Amino acid sequence: MAPADSGNWFGQPKGLTVLFLTEMWEKFSFFGMRALQLYYMTKQLQFSQADASLVYGAYAAGVYLTPIFGGIVADRWLGRRRAVVAGGVLMALGHFMMASEALFFPAMLTIAIGNGLFLPSLPSQIALLYPDDDPRRVSAYNVYYVGVNLGALLAPLVCGTLGEVYGWHVGFGAAGIGMCAGLAIYLAGSRHLPRDAVQPAAAVRTVERSWRKISMLAGVALAVVIFRSAYEQTGNTLALWTDANVDRTSLGGLIPATWFQSLNPLFVFLISPVLVAMWNRRAARGLAVPDLPRMAWGAFGVALSYALLAGVAWSGAPAHWAWLVVFYALFTLGELYILPVGLGLFARLAPGGFGSTTIAAWFLASFAGNLLSGVVGTWWESLGPGVFFAAMAGVCCCASAMLAGIGLFEKWAERIARFRTLDMDPGARRGPC
Repeated sequence: MAPADSGNWFGQPKGLTVLFLTEMWEKFSFFGMRALQLYYMTKQLQFSQADASLVYGAYAAGVYLTPIFGGIVADRWLGRRRAVVAGGVLMALGHFMMASEALFFPAMLTIAIGNGLFLPSLPSQIALLYPDDDPRRVSAYNVYYVGVNLGALLAPLVCGTLGEVYGWHVGFGAAGIGMCAGLAIYLAGSRHLPRDAVQPAAAVRTVERSWRKISMLAGVALAVVIFRSAYEQTGNTLALWTDANVDRTSLGGLIPATWFQSLNPLFVFLISPVLVAMWNRRAARGLAVPDLPRMAWGAFGVALSYALLAGVAWSGAPAHWAWLVVFYALFTLGELYILPVGLGLFARLAPGGFGSTTIAAWFLASFAGNLLSGVVGTWWESLGPGVFFAAMAGVCCCASAMLAGIGLFEKWAERIARFRTLDMDPGARRGPC
C-alpha cells in the first residue's frame, strides 16, 4: 500500500524526492569515476586505446550484470532498504579504493558488487509510493530520471575538474564522498518510503501467469541491448574524439574534455520538465502515445544524432565544439523517449513479488549492451570517426525497428486476447438484456 504523503516535487510524493536525491548522489559518484576512468587508463596506467575500451566496456557491463543477483537477494532475503544501504557502503568503499593504483581492478569489482544491491532496489520502490490507479505513476520515472542525470551533470564538472587539475585520486575521492552523501539522505528520509517486505517463495507462481508480459519484456530488452551498444559510446569513443578531434578553444582558453560529458545530463534536466508536462496534457486528453512506439521514436532520435556527427566527422577538419552541443541536444531528446520510459514499463509490468528482480532484468539488458559497446569500441581505429558514427546511427535504427515491431505485435496480441474473452463470454457481445 502506498504511504500517505503529500506532493512536493512536480506534484509527486515526498518519498520520490528522497529517492531522487539519493540517486542523484549515487550517479554523481558513478559518473564522477567514469568521467576519469578512460583518461586514467590511457594517460596514467598507459593502457592502449583498444585495451582501455575493452576494460571500460567490461566494467560498464559488470555494473549492470550484478543487479540481477542483487535483485533476487533483495526480493527474497534482504529487502529493498537493507540492500540499498549495503550496496551504497560497498560502492563508497570502492571509490575510495580507486585512490590506489594497485587496487584499480579490485576497486571496480567492489563498486560493481555494491551496485548490484543498490541499483534495482532503489527505483523498484517508486511504484510502491502510489495507488495502482494514480496517473502520476507514468511521469514519476521521468522525474526520477532527472535526479539520475542531475548527478551525472555535476560529476564531470566536479570530479573531472578535480581529477584533471589536482590529480586523478582527488577526483576519485570526491566520487566516494558523493556516495556517502546519498546514503545519508536515504537514511534520513526513510520514513517517507514504503514499508519494506521480503516476498515469499509462493510469489513465484505469479510469473507462470505472466508469460506474455515476460515475453514482451524480453523482446524489449533485446532491442535495448542493441541500442545501448551505440548509446554508451558517448563515454568511450566519443570521449576520445572529443579530446583529439574537437576544437575546444573558447574565450581564449581550452574547455576540459570531461566537461562535454555534462551536456547530456544538462539537457535531461532542461528537457524533462517540458516532456513530462506535454505527456501529462496528452494523457489528460486521451492522446497518450503507448510506451513501445515512444521508445522506438527515441532510438530513431539517437540515430539521427549519430548521423549528424558522422557528417561533421567526414569533413576531416577539427570540429567546432558547438557541434557537440547540437549532437547532445538531439541525442538527449531521443534518450528521454526510450530509457526512462523503458524503466517505467518494466516496473509497471513486474510480476507480484518480483519488483527488484524485474528492474534488475532491465539493467541486465544494460549489462549486455554495455559489454557489446566495449567490443564495438574496438572498431574505432579501423573504421575512422565518420564511418564509425554512421555505423552507430545504423545500430540505433535497427533497435528502433525492433521496438516498433514489438509494439505492433503487442497491439495485435491484445486484440486477439480481447476477442477470445468475448468468445468465452457470449453475453458480453449481446450486452445487457
